[in-house]
Amino acid sequence: MELEILADYSCKCGENPLWHKTEKKLYWTDIETGRLFRLDPATGKHEQIYYGPRVGGFTFQADGSLLLFRDKGNIVLWRDGKEIKTIVKEIPAEAEGRFNDVIADPEGRVFAGTLTDTGKPGRLYRLDRDGKLTLIVDGVGCCNGMAFTADLKKMYFTDSMKFVIYVFDYDRKTGALTNQRDFINTPKDGGYPDGMTIDGKGDIWSARWDGNCVVQYSADGKEKGKITFPVKKVSSVIFGGPNLDEMYLTTAGGEKKNEDGQAAGALYRVKAGVKGVPEFDSRIGM
Repeated sequence: MELEILADYSCKCGENPLWHKTEKKLYWTDIETGRLFRLDPATGKHEQIYYGPRVGGFTFQADGSLLLFRDKGNIVLWRDGKEIKTIVKEIPAEAEGRFNDVIADPEGRVFAGTLTDTGKPGRLYRLDRDGKLTLIVDGVGCCNGMAFTADLKKMYFTDSMKFVIYVFDYDRKTGALTNQRDFINTPKDGGYPDGMTIDGKGDIWSARWDGNCVVQYSADGKEKGKITFPVKKVSSVIFGGPNLDEMYLTTAGGEKKNEDGQAAGALYRVKAGVKGVPEFDSRIGM
């Protein structure tokens, strides 16, 4: 498969690629440098659209604004270069860290993970549409990639430091996650499981930090294949393009290109011969 480099901002921690289905553009963040970017694949034009507190994850709101999940548990609505509303000013328990990876559910809620800058465990929260925040899981090594199964009855959740992708039973009506169990235990010599998504057949695609690849699993958890990259830190993956048949992947290590690869920190595109599924919009405060 051809690996295309679409933009190289030497991201220290490129993350959270997300396809905007209305604009037909790809957004992504460089967490550690507090930057957010946008790409128009039709023209090849890309630009930096945000600089500020670290954005560990974001969603698109149904009204077109962005919901930014930032340092210290801060959550804000953002549009056209301006913060338009604070949803959560700060979470006291997250004062030593930031959000890391988020996902909107079919009803417009958002599940959001955190990690600390001190090495203490992170947590997984659920942000309801009315702004209420609920702690779901505590004691997480490093909250990472999430996705819903094709039937929307289960949700995957990655703990990178424990080399495991969990699965929960998911109640769409209430947003409850129950019956947490191991789904995929990844090899410790193959890099840390990071961001993830699913395709139209229900297969899982899991990026590998320090693993030089993205790994494909069947819906029953069996490895089917992998795509190898010339950079160490493949951080996240999403499907995009007008037909959702293009895979976009963020990478990290742009400040250490001699160690992590000359294109470390770049945004890649791969046509893997499969189609994805649309991501959900958040509806916080709507």
